[in-house]
Amino acid sequence: MDTDSNSTSGVENRSHQFGNGSNFSEETFAAGLHIVDGAIVVSYLILSVCLGLYLSRKHETAADYFLAGRSTSWPFVGLSLFASDISSSSLVGLAGDAYTTGISVFNYVWMASVSLIFVAIFFIPTILQLELYTMPEYLERRYNAATRYYLSSLTVLISIIGSIASGLYAGSLVMIMIFPQLEIWQSIAILAVISGIYTVSGGLKAVIYTDAFQSVVLLLGSVMISIYALIEAGGWNNVKSSVPAEFFSLIRPVDDPGVPWTGLITGLPMLGLYYWCCHQTIAQRILSSKDANQGRLGCLLAGVLRIPVLFIMVLPGTMAKVIYPNLPKGDLVYPMMLFKLLPTGVRGIVLSGFIAALMSQVDSILNSTSTLVTMDFIRKLKPDLKDKQLMNIGRVLTFVFMVISVCWAPTLQSFTSLYKYSQKVLSYMIPPIVAVYMGGFFWKGANIYGAITSLVLGNIWGVAFFVIIEVMELFKLHFLHTASILFVLSFLSLVAVSLIVAKPLTEENLKVVWSKEQLVEEFKSFKELPLWKNYWLYCILLIIATLIVVGIFW
Repeated sequence: MDTDSNSTSGVENRSHQFGNGSNFSEETFAAGLHIVDGAIVVSYLILSVCLGLYLSRKHETAADYFLAGRSTSWPFVGLSLFASDISSSSLVGLAGDAYTTGISVFNYVWMASVSLIFVAIFFIPTILQLELYTMPEYLERRYNAATRYYLSSLTVLISIIGSIASGLYAGSLVMIMIFPQLEIWQSIAILAVISGIYTVSGGLKAVIYTDAFQSVVLLLGSVMISIYALIEAGGWNNVKSSVPAEFFSLIRPVDDPGVPWTGLITGLPMLGLYYWCCHQTIAQRILSSKDANQGRLGCLLAGVLRIPVLFIMVLPGTMAKVIYPNLPKGDLVYPMMLFKLLPTGVRGIVLSGFIAALMSQVDSILNSTSTLVTMDFIRKLKPDLKDKQLMNIGRVLTFVFMVISVCWAPTLQSFTSLYKYSQKVLSYMIPPIVAVYMGGFFWKGANIYGAITSLVLGNIWGVAFFVIIEVMELFKLHFLHTASILFVLSFLSLVAVSLIVAKPLTEENLKVVWSKEQLVEEFKSFKELPLWKNYWLYCILLIIATLIVVGIFW
C-alpha cells in the first residue's frame, strides 16, 4: 500500500511544508473522515469532556484542586502516569524515529521502567511524608527559597516550549489530514481549547481520572494500528527481510544517530531520573497518592505498561518502512497509517486513542505548570490568600499557559524529529537540575552555595553548548553525550563549592535527606507482608521483564 510522498497533482492542492523542506500535498492529506469515524471521535470527545467536568464539581481546598485531595489509589496513579507520558508527540515521535533510525528509540521507554523502580524504592517515602505541593518545594526544604524559585521557573519554561508545544504540534499533523484547509496554527488552537476545557475547571482530579479512561482508549487504538500495520507489511518475516537488520537492534554503535550505546548508559539514565523523579507533571500524580504504598504500586504499574510500547507503538514505525518507503519525514508515519491503512470504524477508535494521548499530555502539563506558579510563587508572595482564591488563580494561569503554547507550537515544524526535539530540549537544560536534586537527596554535604552555583553555571554551559553544537554547528556531539558532560560539570560544581564554602545543615534540612536506615526498616516491614502486597516482588518482576525484552532485541 505504497503512497507517493511527493504527489503534487491537482491545480488547487495546497502543500504543507515540513522541517526538511519537503512538501506533502493536500491531495495526500485529504483522507477525509467517514461519518462513522467522525461519530466515534465526537462521542469520545463529548464523553471525555463531560467526565472531566463532572469530576470538577467539588473542590473545597487547594489540595483538592492541585493534588486531587491526596486520595488517589494506585491504579489511577499508574494509568495517569502512563497516559501523561505516552502522549500524542510520543505516538508520532516513536513511530517516526523507528521509521528513520530503528527501534533504538525504545531505549527511552524501557529505561523509564528502571527509573520508576528507583522512584518507588528511594523517593516516594520521603516526598510523601513532606506533604509537598511541588517538587521545587523540596529544594526549598533542602536548600533555600532561591533554588525553589529558580527551578520552578525553569520547569515552567521546559514544559511550555517542550511538552505542551510538542503535543499540540503532533496533534496538528493529524488535524490537517482531516481538515486540510486549516493552517497548522489553527489546528493547534482548536486542540488546545478542547484539552483545556476541563483542565481549567477540574484540576488534578479531573486530569487523573480522565487520563485513566484515556489510557485504555490509547492502548486499544495502539494495538489496532500495530495489527493492521503488520498485516499490510506482509507479516513479521517480510518486515525482517525487507528492513535493514540494524533497525531491530536496541544496542547501537557509538556513532549511531538515534541512541548510541554510550548515550544509553550515560545520558539516558539522567534524562530518566529528571523526568520520573524531578518533573512536576509526574511528581504531582505521585504526591496525590493516598499513601506511600499506593504511590509505589502506581509507579510500578506505569513501568509494566511501558513494556508493550515496543510492540504497539515503536515497531509499527519500522513496519511502515515496508508500507511507505518514501515518506519525506518520519513524523508523518503515524498520521499516514492512521488515515491510509485503517478501515472505517477502526480508524475512529484509533483516532480517539490519539486524541486521548494528546489530551492527556496537554491537560497534565497545563495543570502542573499552573500548580508551580500558583504554589511556588503566588502563595509564597501572598500567604494570606484563601484556597478558593488560589484555585481561581490556578485556572487563570492554566488558560494563559495554553495561549502561550499555541503561539510556540508552530515553530516545531523546523525540527526533523518531534521526539528528538523534546529530548534535545531536556538534554541541554536539565543536567544541573538532576545534579542538585540527586546531590541534595543522597549527600548531606551539599549546601545552598553549591546548589546555586551548579544551577547557574550548568545552565550557562547548556546554552553555550547548544549555540556551539546546534546553532553554529562547530562540531558534532550527540545530545545524550552532551547531557552527560553537562551533568558531570554541574555535579562537580555542586561538590566543589559545597566543600569549599561549608555550611552546616539545619535539622529541617536533614529531614529531607535520604537515609539508608529508612530503607532497611522498610525492607524489614515488607518481609512480613503477603507476596501480592509486596512491592519488592513487583520491582524484581519488572526488572526481569525488562531484561527479557532488551535481551531479545539486543
